[in-house]
This record gives sequence, structure tokens and C-alpha cells, in this order.
Amino acid sequence: MNRIIFIGLWAMCTLTAMAQGQNNVIDEVIWVVGDEAILKSDVENARMEALQQGERWDGDPYCDISEQLAIKKLFLHQAAIDSVEVADADVFQQVDYQMNIYIQNIGSKEKMEEYFGRTTTQIREQLYNVIKEDEMVKKVRQNLVENIKVTPAQVRRYFKDLPEDSVPFVPTKLECQIIVRYPKIPQEEIDRVKDELRGYTERVNNGSTQFSTLALLYSEDKESAQRGGELGLSGRGSFVPEFANVAFNLTDPKSISKIVETEYGFHIIQLIEKRGDEINCRHILRKPRVSGEALQECVNDLDSIVKEINEGLYTFDECVSIVSADKDTRNNYGLMVNTNTKEGTSKFELKDLPSEVARAVVGLKVGDISKPFIMMNNKGKEVVAVAKLKSRVNGHRATMADDYQALQEVVLEKLCMEKIEKWIREKQQTTYIHINDDWRNCEFKYPGWIK
Repeated sequence: MNRIIFIGLWAMCTLTAMAQGQNNVIDEVIWVVGDEAILKSDVENARMEALQQGERWDGDPYCDISEQLAIKKLFLHQAAIDSVEVADADVFQQVDYQMNIYIQNIGSKEKMEEYFGRTTTQIREQLYNVIKEDEMVKKVRQNLVENIKVTPAQVRRYFKDLPEDSVPFVPTKLECQIIVRYPKIPQEEIDRVKDELRGYTERVNNGSTQFSTLALLYSEDKESAQRGGELGLSGRGSFVPEFANVAFNLTDPKSISKIVETEYGFHIIQLIEKRGDEINCRHILRKPRVSGEALQECVNDLDSIVKEINEGLYTFDECVSIVSADKDTRNNYGLMVNTNTKEGTSKFELKDLPSEVARAVVGLKVGDISKPFIMMNNKGKEVVAVAKLKSRVNGHRATMADDYQALQEVVLEKLCMEKIEKWIREKQQTTYIHINDDWRNCEFKYPGWIK
């Protein structure tokens, strides 16, 4: 990833406050909600972070942000009452992921420590607290709305009462099937890559070059290469089986693994540390080069296959199971799945399709098959593919007949928000709240803060 992913609205800003030290600021408690205090620095740091993300406010940002912090405290107060628990393993997994993002974007573990003014352990502890709080808030919210159901009558009533210009617009959705072929790679090219990796191993073993330096210079996993090949503390499930089987059997941080082949290419691995069921290691990835001739041969093969489909000798579905090399779609008649959606639907907006597929199908009629095209798959490999436009529903205002599911989700979200807002107002009345006099003149969304 090329940018820092922020977990919770205030995760990074809290750490930034550490980095800056704020030696010239006299902090103060401005709110107390239940047993939880909100500091002036909490609000200022959240404001600065929101500005960095481009957020703007219609009202006073200090009032809006302090109220959002107070709402979070209400949920945490309820979590304590309900004895809400969050599994440490889940929290640590998110911490490790976030730490890797920090290191990637800042440049190294040492630079991260310098930036935040804290040791790696201190940063991990702070992240742990922030992420755990966010997960507890999420659980309380889920508990509040888990029993809300939406009936067809509610959806009809909601749709009937909507002004015409407020009816949700459903963008154009496509379904695509795909056949993928991998170009042939000659044994000489595979041997060349393996010889390179053996050379790297020899340079590490004879002490002439560090593994991390070689990863930075030569690894084709660009994300980890920036960190000297380091992948971060992760469980076995984070890796493909072939990689995990070798990495988790390493015991000596000084030794280099044998060459490992995966769907991404060829790797060598160096252990950094083991911690319980998790491992941190470095790797160098090298990919065999695909020649123009091999790609063209693949294009010609698929061109012949499409011709046979169009002549009625085979169906597209039959050809998928016989010739497609894409294991993610082969067993589903080539139907692509939109992983950007929670439900994993087969329907895509054009912008959500891989760009090469989108260009191939944008002008097709339903049932048409594209010409062969070269694309980069999700493993970073050049492949050749053809795509069939299975269905298209053009963009339109939602209707009960065609878009009940979309309207049901809109109504469900509305009911959930109403439930949560009602809960906040009720919770205000039963929770101890004290606000510093200088912060009592705000126009809050929920006026029950002032008692």
C-alpha cells in the first residue's frame, strides 16, 4: 500500500502528539464522561489529523470533535457495563498490520521511532489501546442494532414517501466471466532466476552483503523491498501454503531458506524472529520474465478458442473449466467476484473492475466475448485473458421491482442510525458528564451533554 491506513479517527494523531512532545502546552481535562477524561490535547490532535485528511466543518471544529470523542466515551462506558470483550489475537493482528504500514511509509523501524519519539514497544502499546477501544465501540454498536429487521412493508412505505429526486440512484452494474491463460516460461528462464537467488544466498552466507540490502535492491515484492524484505509479524494464514511451510520451519536467523516457488514467483527467506504462533521474516522475490513471443502465442491460442466458441463448437462455460488457469474463477464458470463488497457479489461498477477488463468489456453487448488482452493479475504476473459480458443493468433510479435489496439496505441503515441516536440521548441522561465551562457554549448535535 502507498499510504498510511488509519485505524480509528484518533490513532495516528495520538501518536503524533507523542512525537511532538508538546512541551510548551499546558494540557487540561475539558470533559469527563463516566470514568473517562477528554483532554484538550486530544481534541487538538484530532483536529489536526482531520485537517490532514481534508475534512472541513460547517460549525466549530473543537465543538464537533469534542462531542465525537464524548460519544466514543459513552460507548466505552457501556462496554464496561456489559463486560464486552475483544480477543487479543484479533487486536494484535491489526496492530501488526498497522505497524507494517507505518514502517513502510516512514521508511524503517528506526525512522518510525524517531518520528513518533517512542520505542517500537511503546508505539505498539499505544496502537493496541486505540484499536481495542475501537473494536469495543464497534461491538457495542453491533449489539444495539443486531435485532433490527426490515420488513417489505417498511421498504414500500419508505420508497412511497420519498421525493422523486431523493430516490437512490443505482449505478450501472456489470457481470463478467473471464478465461485466463499463463504464457509459457522456458526452463532456461526459470534456471536463470534460481541462479540469481542462489547468488544472493551465497553473498549473505559469505558476509559480503546483508539480506536486507539485497532485498532492497533486487526483490520484486516492491512493498516489502522498501523495508529490506521484512514482512512483519504474521500468522501462518497470512502466507500462501508453500511459503508458510518453509518459513515456519526456519529456526536459525543466520541461515537462508531453500528456493521456494509460489504463484507469485520464486523466493528465498530469512527468519527474523518467532513469537508464539507468529513469525517475522524477510524474503526476496524474483519473477521469471515473460517474453513477447510467449505472450503473443497465448493471444493466438485464446483467439482460436474465442473463434470456436463463436462458431458454436463449445460454450464459454465449457472452455473455462478446460483451459482457464485462474483458480479463483475457474470453478465458477469464470464469473468474477467483486471483493470490494462485503457480500462478495458478482456485480461490478465499471470503476471496480480491473482496468484491463473494464476496457475490454465497456463496448460489448451482453453475451459478447472480448478480443484477447494482456493484463496484470492479482499476483503481479502478466497473463492473457478474454472476457465475456454476462449481464449489464444500466444506471437508474431505484425501483421496488428491480432494486428491492438496495432499498432494503438503505432502510436498514436508516433504522440503525435512529436506534443509535436514540440510545445516545438516553445514555446521556444516565451517565456522569462534566464539561469545562469554556466548552459549554457549543451547539452540540445532542444537547443532552449540558445538565
